[in-house]
Amino acid sequence: MTGGKNRITIHAILDHLSRAYPEARILLDYRNSFELLVATVLAAQCTDERVNRVTPALFARYPDPESFAAASLEELEQAVRPTGFFRNKAKAIRSLSEVLVVRHGGKVPDTMEALTDLPGVGRKTASILLGGWFGKNALPVDTHVGRVAFRLGLTASMVADRIERDLAAVIPEGKWWSGATLMGWHGRQVCASRTPRCGSCGLAGACPRAGVTRIR
Repeated sequence: MTGGKNRITIHAILDHLSRAYPEARILLDYRNSFELLVATVLAAQCTDERVNRVTPALFARYPDPESFAAASLEELEQAVRPTGFFRNKAKAIRSLSEVLVVRHGGKVPDTMEALTDLPGVGRKTASILLGGWFGKNALPVDTHVGRVAFRLGLTASMVADRIERDLAAVIPEGKWWSGATLMGWHGRQVCASRTPRCGSCGLAGACPRAGVTRIR
């Protein structure tokens, strides 16, 4: 990484973030891999807090892939309506549930290829399942991770797949999951999209975009 007043290594960045956010974790509420999968799909273009208000009643009514697969699409749409884009999300959740039942015996698979083969599941969602539930090396890039990586000069791209490749090249593989989780928390707590709190950021002295409110 270059830029800012000083140079800083990825190890120093992760060390600072790990000390700043010892509580960093997935903010979605879930009890098993399927609930995490559904909650992550619902979290697209929606806050984790809002999703967490919807999922208790949703999972009480539809506790497994079989019940989601058999659900009325109209009823499912109304159940997830508060999360936004509810028609697309309801269709994706019912479709992926059908695939889980037919191809995987109702179990959530634990490979990137099988997960991204599910309707509505991209690399970010798959990576959250792989790292957050299955404990595998995975590097999910959401808007927060991408923004922090761009501002810190760890990538020159705002495209998720390219950001993932750039970060994978500089973050040690064993720290992909923890690194992405920490960067996501930093993006939520300090490095916000419109009003980054650079004055309270411990990385500002080495950040090439400190004080810049627009990422482009």
